[in-house]
Amino acid sequence: MNFQKRKRFILDELNKHGEVDVKKLATDLSISEITIRRDLNNLADKGLLFRTHGGASKADPLALPYTFTNKAIQNAEAKDAICCEAAKLIDDGDIIFMDCGSTVFRLCQFIANKRIRVVTNSLPIIMELQKSLVSLNIIGGEYDAKRQAMHGLITNRHISFYKADKAFIGVDGMSANGLFANTELEASITTAFINNSAKTILLCDDSKIGKESYLNFATLNPINTLITNSNSPEIAFYKEQGMEIIKV
Repeated sequence: MNFQKRKRFILDELNKHGEVDVKKLATDLSISEITIRRDLNNLADKGLLFRTHGGASKADPLALPYTFTNKAIQNAEAKDAICCEAAKLIDDGDIIFMDCGSTVFRLCQFIANKRIRVVTNSLPIIMELQKSLVSLNIIGGEYDAKRQAMHGLITNRHISFYKADKAFIGVDGMSANGLFANTELEASITTAFINNSAKTILLCDDSKIGKESYLNFATLNPINTLITNSNSPEIAFYKEQGMEIIKV
């Protein structure tokens, strides 16, 4: 069945039930869950539905435009290429930090069959990996409904109890002047992950390279590896600072 026929079926199911499930769609259409997820992401990009954990819901034109899951599917192809490369850096037995960013969230699909431990402040990551081979530690603290994640003083203290082999983080912007965040809370969580990890790996699509936002919270020095799809001339500067660059 081609995409147009699958699209018609998915939208018909949404009109009937208001929501759809990846597993059920895969069974009904006799195709893989990976294909269904790709179809749902494609339709979400066009505004025809909203992605949810494990499926999708009917698009509501009166709903707020921002949700975590819909942010996660923006630039989905680039983010998935970045995360596919990131997964290759993870070995069985690793302990890894994963922050609550939308790019890092997309790493879940590539690590579900790895025997590792994930420590995270992200509720979507916990939900996505709960039935996988991954062992999970969720960090406590004050819940941020917009980010669907824990933040704050208690969260930072909780992170300090752990030591990770690798931290996978995102930022709101990076330039020759360093790393940028939109809020102090996000910056403090990222800093805590960096400080308690042996290696820090930044997952950053081209929309963030050369961008400076509200808070310049760190230099480039803490970043060991940058995985990106960017062709910005700034990439050469990052490499000169000793950063490993993985281009996708």
